[in-house]
Order: sequence, then structure tokens, then C-alpha cells
Amino acid sequence: MRPLRPRWRVRLLFVLGCALLVGWLSHARVFWQQDVASYDLLVGDWGYPPDPRLAIIAIDDRSLQQLGQWPWPRSTHAALLDRLHQAGVARVALDLMLPEADRKDPGQDAALAAAIARNGRVVLPVLAAPASDEAVPEELLPVPAIAKAAAALAHTDIEVDGDGVARGAYLRAGIGSPHWPALGAALAGINDPLPGMVDDSPRASSPYQWHRDHYVRLRYAGPPGSFPQMSYIDVLEGRISPDLLKDRLVIVGMTASGIAPRLLTPTSRDNWMSGSEYQANVAAMLLAGNAIRPLPPLLQTTITVALVILGALGITSRIRQRWLLGAVAIPAPLLLSLALLHANSLWFAPIAASFGLIGMLLFWTLWQMRYWRHQANRDPLTGLANRMRFEETLRRETDAARRSGRPLTLLLIDVDHFKRCNDSHGHYVGDRLLRYLGRTIEDMARRPRDLAARFGGDEFAMILPDTPPAGAEQRVQTLINQVRQLSIPVDKAHHSKTGTTVTIGVCTVLPGPDDGPARLFEAADAALYQAKQAGRDGYRIAPPWPN
Repeated sequence: MRPLRPRWRVRLLFVLGCALLVGWLSHARVFWQQDVASYDLLVGDWGYPPDPRLAIIAIDDRSLQQLGQWPWPRSTHAALLDRLHQAGVARVALDLMLPEADRKDPGQDAALAAAIARNGRVVLPVLAAPASDEAVPEELLPVPAIAKAAAALAHTDIEVDGDGVARGAYLRAGIGSPHWPALGAALAGINDPLPGMVDDSPRASSPYQWHRDHYVRLRYAGPPGSFPQMSYIDVLEGRISPDLLKDRLVIVGMTASGIAPRLLTPTSRDNWMSGSEYQANVAAMLLAGNAIRPLPPLLQTTITVALVILGALGITSRIRQRWLLGAVAIPAPLLLSLALLHANSLWFAPIAASFGLIGMLLFWTLWQMRYWRHQANRDPLTGLANRMRFEETLRRETDAARRSGRPLTLLLIDVDHFKRCNDSHGHYVGDRLLRYLGRTIEDMARRPRDLAARFGGDEFAMILPDTPPAGAEQRVQTLINQVRQLSIPVDKAHHSKTGTTVTIGVCTVLPGPDDGPARLFEAADAALYQAKQAGRDGYRIAPPWPN
């Protein structure tokens, strides 16, 4: 067998194989859970001071206790809007669903519509919900009179990842096309251009499909409670100074326990966040320009593949520090993700690249260990087993022959007049002769347990398990004839060639209880000596051992 040296083809196949595998893992988002965990780690404490104009008017437990059971009359909300208008509030997002008319008192709808019109800066929500008799979504808009009075309509669709955590937001969404801005974007007064990842793929416009676009990772201002909150009842009854409300961007929404939607966020896994505070974070993010944009899938995959290729080229290089380079490459994707996040507000999912580099390093290390172990038992010139491997195999096969009662044959092979070849043509030709001869001997060791070895300068050996005397003699004769036919080039142009012959000592035995490998070797060595004394280019077979 030839040495398992990692040539450039093996290196290239290894690099390309790793890159393609990791590229697929990245594209298929196999490690999405680990990626979002790393995202939470990087952004969980990455807060910022929100715009001081933002505030939440909370429909909290105290307001419910004093104003009675929910829902309240729409005239109550009209009174609140009038109070906010008188205080000089800049904009109001009334995060309350009003999809049906008040059947008991139509005047309630008229009162609320009039208050919205007087204010002139009220944003109302649109919700995507499944229809009662169909499995497709529909847009739930406020009743027409109220919707007509609103300054804008906006969607309240909240994006929640598969693990139940709200990390992102679609800044536009709607049935048929993404025509509604997010409620937080409308509150901030930001419409176009909106940041975020845009879906450029062609899609058929359908009145039955809810389309979303401009996806961003939501950078939260902080944990729940980061925005100033005022109780609905306090604002309604005038207990909040108008100076505290002037020029404010206000979102009116549910925070009461048991009624308000509760969200988990990367900023805190222990405290719930209300939907109104989620929308306040959307507004704060846009006003501060802090939207985190995920890399497009193609760019994400390209960077992942590039990191793996660079790491693979470094790990498989011949420089001495390649293992240090491999260890440094493992955290590189996470560091790159951190750098892009803080420098450009870009999100690069690092886990596929990190896992790929770790797996590649482990695989290459195991492969190299196999290679080193293989090389430790191989002769570097011929690729045959070295003396240590020969002695280990001879001991093992002697024990196996003793247990099985089957014959074991040992051939000791000596190159005839090897010194004369070195003196006449030089050591380079001598090494070439040994390589040619090594390949010829290796070709004779055809069976899985046969072993060809070089254990000295011009000394070779073959261990042939389960080989009787007749089979051993036939193998020896074939080997001698093939060596005689060798034509070894002497110069680079192959104009001059030389040949060689070998002398072989043969011993075939059925080892007894006290017969070890040393006795077998001595018998084959004695037969080799006799063959040399007889004129070389031949063989001698050791006599049978006495029982």
C-alpha cells in the first residue's frame, strides 16, 4: 500500500465538500434555534434610550376596576381622545379592535368617529384573522364610519418565531399585497422608505393571501417597562398634567392581566411584554434608525461558504500553525456576526459556519491521526510496512497459526549486490530500485492478511498466513521471475536502465505451543544465508521443524 498523503486533490475535495454541506445547512436553516439563541445573547442587553416623546396609555387593571367590565362604551374612548387633543398630543395609535358597529347604541360609533376626526392624528389597527367559515385570512378593519375618520390604518400582525419569542417585525402587510404599515411605523410617522428585507420573488396578487414585507429584526429599547406608562383612567379623569402629554406619540392599548396579549422577547424571558409595548418598540426603533436588517439568504449563504472555505484552506495547509488557525477560525463567524450587528445593524446567522468549522476541524484531525498512525507503521521510501509493523504482525500471525493449526509462511528477501548498484549509479538510482522492488513485492501480497515489509536497507519480508509449502514455493518462484524482469531507469531520460535479482529464505511451519516468532525468523534467515552461499538469485526452503 502507498502512503495516505493528503495531496492537493484530497484537500480540494475536502474543502469543496465542507463548503457545499455547510452552505446547504445555512440555506435550509437547520440550526435556526441555535442562531436565534446566539441572537438573543448578542442583543438581549443591547438597549438604547427610546425617543422621549413615546408613551403608553395603559388600559390596566386599575382602569378596569374603576370603569367597569370590558368592553367600555366607545364614547369613553371618544372622551379620552378629546382629552389628548386638548393636551396637544402629536399622534395617537388607538390599539383597539373596532370591527363591528355598536348595535345597542349607534350613537357610540358616531361619537368616536367625531372625536377621531377632531383629533385628526389617530391611527387605527387592522388585524389579519381567519374568516368564520373559511380557512383563509381576512382583514378586520374598523367600522367604515370610524375608519374614514382615522388619519391612517395600520396592521398589528406580530411576528413570533417558532420558539414563541417575538424577535422581528414586518413593517408592511396586507391581504393581496403588503399595503398596510405596521402600527408602530404609523405611530412614528415613517412610511417610505422603510428598512428591512424585501421579498423580490414574483407573487400572484390574491385577495385570499396575507402578504408581508420589509422584515426587520426588532431592536428593543430595553426590557418590558422601558417606556413611560400612564393609566387610562388617570388620563381620562385629568389627573395627568397636559404638559406631560404635549407633543407626545401615544399608543393606547391593553396591559391588563388576562386580557392583553403577552409576548416573550430577547430582552427578557421572565417578564411578558404587551402588544402595545411591542408596537412602541417598533416606533422607537424606526425613530432612532436602529432597525436590524437580516442578510439576504444568498448573501448569508455566500458568507457562510466563504468562511468555511477560508477555514478549510487554513486547516489543511502545510503551515505549522494550522491547528492554531483552525482554533481561531471557530469563533470567527460569531465575531463577524457581532461586528456586523454593532457596526452596520446587520444580522448574520453564525451557527452553521461555526458548526461547519468545528466539524471540519474534528474530521480533519481524525483523518490526520489516521494518516499519522498509518505513517508510523510505514516505510517512508517504499510505502511498505516498517520493521515495527512487521514484528507486530509476525507475532500476531504466529499466535493465530498456533490456535488454528494452519500453516504460516515467512519470506526474507535480500536484494543482490545492492551496494554495487549504489556505487555504480548513485543512491538516487538505488532508492528508485528499492521503490520498484517494493511495488513488486507488494503486488505479491494480494490477500487481506498478507503483509509486505521493508525492515532494513535492502532487506524485505513477506508474511503469508494460511499458506502451505507448495503455495509458498510457487509464490517465491513467481516473485523471483518478476524481479528478474524489472527494468529500472538510471537517468531521467530513461535512456539507460538496470536490473536486479533477489535471494529469498523461506520457512513454512505449524507453530507449536513453545514456538514463537523469533524461531520462525531464525529459520527463514538461515535459509536465506544458504541461498546466498549457493550463488544468489534463488531461494532456499528451511527444513520442517521437529515436533
